[in-house]
Amino acid sequence: MKKFFKALGWIVLVVIIGIVLWVHSNLKDRNPGYKADLKILNANPAPLKAGFAAFPITPEVPDRWVDKNNDAEYNPKDGDTFTDGNGNGVFDGVWIAGFGNSRAANGVHDDVWARTMVIDDSKTRLAIVVLDAIGFMNDDIIDIRGRLPHDSGVTYTIVTSTHTHESADLLGLWGNSHFKSGINKKYLEYVKTQVVKSVLTAVKNLRPARLEVSQDLTGALPLAIDTRKPEVFDSGLRLIKAVDKENGAILGSLVAWADHPETLWSDNLLISSDFCHYVREGVEKGLFKGDSLAKPGIGGVCVYINGAVGGLMTTHPRLTIKDPFTEKEFKEPTFEKTEAQGKQLALLALNAMEKPEEKIDSAGISLIVRTIFLPIDNIMFELGTSMGVLDRGTTGWMKMRSEVSAFKIGPLSFATVPGEIYPEILNGGVEAPEGQDFKISPVEVPSVRELMQGKYKFVFGLANDEIGYIVPKSQWDVKAPFTYKKDGAPYGEENSLGSETAPTLHKNLKEILGELNQ
Repeated sequence: MKKFFKALGWIVLVVIIGIVLWVHSNLKDRNPGYKADLKILNANPAPLKAGFAAFPITPEVPDRWVDKNNDAEYNPKDGDTFTDGNGNGVFDGVWIAGFGNSRAANGVHDDVWARTMVIDDSKTRLAIVVLDAIGFMNDDIIDIRGRLPHDSGVTYTIVTSTHTHESADLLGLWGNSHFKSGINKKYLEYVKTQVVKSVLTAVKNLRPARLEVSQDLTGALPLAIDTRKPEVFDSGLRLIKAVDKENGAILGSLVAWADHPETLWSDNLLISSDFCHYVREGVEKGLFKGDSLAKPGIGGVCVYINGAVGGLMTTHPRLTIKDPFTEKEFKEPTFEKTEAQGKQLALLALNAMEKPEEKIDSAGISLIVRTIFLPIDNIMFELGTSMGVLDRGTTGWMKMRSEVSAFKIGPLSFATVPGEIYPEILNGGVEAPEGQDFKISPVEVPSVRELMQGKYKFVFGLANDEIGYIVPKSQWDVKAPFTYKKDGAPYGEENSLGSETAPTLHKNLKEILGELNQ
């Protein structure tokens, strides 16, 4: 009996050691000592160059399946069956990110992309990449930066995500269970390769450019709702059109707006960039009423970039969207509704770009980048990181590396935030409602856009990371009684690093914007 218990003890010890080593490996810093910090202040105008590129990152979906009970979740226990498209004898699920687990793709509706705009003032070269993805981790972005050859001349690469809820999981949270990553490593490698190609091609395509800037700050307001009080939006369309100074050709455009690309909602099983697809297609190729061209496009490569989607900003199934040409209304989440939304946004963008408010032929690029370290104060995030479902490592006990940045190009100001920030932090309106967990006044004041200079103030959400929701601390609410007389805790805190995230980000943005404005 003693031998049995001794053997059992050794087995338990080995298992414990194995678990400790496994967890330690998952928590290990993937990029020890890495800092993205930069400070370049350049007030001297110089001729600008711009280049664009677009490379698909569409995943292969080899297998199709039958959803026996129509719950949009692949589960053989429910009688779901599949067709083995590649003949390997197993179901090769492409797990769609953004709603629930086990949402396996059943095909592709439209390509998803890595789209890049490069801007250069002969001293600083910025690459702005947008992925049709739910998000992209900072560690993966650091990896991409390391793959760019030195002779590309890129000073700083920004990688953002549209946050579409209809693309393959690149964060790990939406596999076929809560305990298994949804990331296909082969697909992740393909995405990184395509991003590098996109950046290098945009660099190759650099041309002397004039930037034509326009905005429509109110027209898109009816296309999204705020599902959490206070109702504050980031509804303005901010636009840049890059024109070749030598031949007048359109090189490309940047369209910035803020809304969750989830108009198709949770039952959709086709890979798609959601309404972003129709926005870009409309801007590039024009808008059609049936077979007739109703509004010409401008050509070039359109880059759509998302803003403050926290709160959250969404085109909910209860919101009706109208086709701008047929006047037909759509409420249920369908591709027709998504197309109508994209057409409305593209039409607003095209109309605004016809009358640019500012034309910039030369400008200096000023840039400040700061690496930050954020505490992980969310039990689900802690478990996900420890188990490797969130495969990004830590930089200390339950701390993760991320970054913020700000830059100026003449009268244009830009700020980047690494997640889904609440619009009130950007635009003002942070409240301290009764029922808050911390009895404090608003912390994230003044608003970020108040701190930014110039007339044109772009904020890129989900930039260089996806850390989840960025909730004002004075609105933090996980304990009863709940704010705004709600019966339960709001959604955002479930998918946030913790209550210190917003104050930390705001503090760092305030400091770097102050330096940038000197």
